[in-house]
Amino acid sequence: MRVLMLTLLLHAAPLPSGTPPVSPAREAASIAPEPVSPETRARLLRREVAQVALAQVKAPDAAWQPAQRDCAGLIRYAYRTAYRRVAAERLSSPLWQDTRGTPSDFADAETLISRSFVPLGRGVDAREQLRTGDVVAFRQEHDAGPVFHLMLVVRPEDRAHAPARVVYHPGEAGARVRTGILDSLATEAPLEWRPVPANASFLGFFRFKEWMS
Repeated sequence: MRVLMLTLLLHAAPLPSGTPPVSPAREAASIAPEPVSPETRARLLRREVAQVALAQVKAPDAAWQPAQRDCAGLIRYAYRTAYRRVAAERLSSPLWQDTRGTPSDFADAETLISRSFVPLGRGVDAREQLRTGDVVAFRQEHDAGPVFHLMLVVRPEDRAHAPARVVYHPGEAGARVRTGILDSLATEAPLEWRPVPANASFLGFFRFKEWMS
């Protein structure tokens, strides 16, 4: 019942307007013909991560393999697609690290946040500083062992334009990608899904290591 409540809370929030699908011409144009500054590159990467993640809410891309469709798979796919469009040369080596710290094309939810992302904190101050591409992480205890769950943050560059959102895949085979308002998640979701310090299942907010500068 609590999972259903979370699903209804997040899925009921409408998608922000003005996020048209990416056309082949736009995709080609997003690969800059000349070098860009690190700040511009980071902004373009975040913009593409948002576009890719939100597009999966409407319908998953055919290129996103069904076997990879879970919460960590959404993050891997959004990041990899963004880099392919903006900075393809970075993909000459894997984006992630495995449990031993070795570069890898695959990492599950636990390994992503422990090896490839950096903790930002668990409080309101950290939440206010989140940017597109950051991650909200939970660890839910079950009889079979802990289950890690990740949500991707999408925040407009102009914060006055729209509130920060989370986009996530619930993990079940065949499930749809969902989205909702981050602040609503913090105040209206069942406690075990709230990104607040009072929730022992909430691990914190995280940022990709390469985006920490």
